[in-house]
Amino acid sequence: MKITETSIKGLMVIEPKIFTDSRGYFFESYSKAKFAEASINIDFVQDNQSCSNRGTVRALHAQSAPHAQTKLVRVIQGRVIDVAVDARKDSPTFGKYETIELSAENQKQFLIPQGFLHGFAVLEDNTIFAYKVDNYYSKECETGVRWNDPTLAIDWGIPANEAIISDKDQILPLFADWVSPF
Repeated sequence: MKITETSIKGLMVIEPKIFTDSRGYFFESYSKAKFAEASINIDFVQDNQSCSNRGTVRALHAQSAPHAQTKLVRVIQGRVIDVAVDARKDSPTFGKYETIELSAENQKQFLIPQGFLHGFAVLEDNTIFAYKVDNYYSKECETGVRWNDPTLAIDWGIPANEAIISDKDQILPLFADWVSPF
């Protein structure tokens, strides 16, 4: 398992070692011991999974304290552009973001610490997205920023007119109007 920090402190890309043969493949998708060797000590408490079609954008969300969440995300089937925006007010990279393509083919994972907004755009029909979290969901602690915020100017990998957005996500505030709880 290869663990690499991105240009934003705390945000990590995890690449499992994949073993393939005529039967298919095998890899460890998570190893608490290997994470600990990399000084990543997270107590995950819940696994979540979604299935979405091409054009779906689920973004940009976070949970504030006391239910802030670290997420370990991956794609089981299909492809997404995954986005993490640094929302930590005192961070030198506040408002900066990283994107990564996660797919069933590359099996990469993205470790997104507490204090980040997170979202993804689905690039293929029937994409199955899975993630581990270190805290339980709380509606009262839900926060977010509009997916198509002009200040962030995120390239989601799909045309804006093809984006499928939930009613809830369409009314989230712009980044400039949002007060970060982190």
